[in-house]
Amino acid sequence: MNKSRLEHLLKEHHRDAFIWAGQCCNYDYEEAKEVLQQTYLKIFEKKAVYKERAAFKTWLFSVIRFTAIDHIKKKSTFESLDRLNIVVEEQIEADQVNYRKLLSHLPERQQQVLLLSFYHGMTLAEIAEITKLHIGTVRTHYERGKDSLRTLILKKRNEQI
Repeated sequence: MNKSRLEHLLKEHHRDAFIWAGQCCNYDYEEAKEVLQQTYLKIFEKKAVYKERAAFKTWLFSVIRFTAIDHIKKKSTFESLDRLNIVVEEQIEADQVNYRKLLSHLPERQQQVLLLSFYHGMTLAEIAEITKLHIGTVRTHYERGKDSLRTLILKKRNEQI
């Protein structure tokens, strides 16, 4: 793939890529900027090469995911305890459900599958490719995640009544 085509595809998917990077970085968008920059560097330095075996967006999200994992691992070894203990609570209105907070109660794989499916409109096959999981495993995480999220939403709504 030539450089101009690659640049065009990256610009086309930049917004979704940034959102996915943020989700991979636990909604720390400063970290997401760093991860996305590292991802783009990997791509332009040809450390990650698109071989057109999957959709470009699927491949890009996979590169972002693995870059975020590496970034978080490196960062965590140097993180101070003071920074790790800071917790920021979002204010929500009484009648509003905080889906981000509810998603955080799910196992990591279920979170990833639901985020990629609902927020990024990906198919389960594309998610399987990004996460390097078998399609059956992705389906299981998808169904269990939806069931768990439904239960959490109903529980939250009952508490508000």
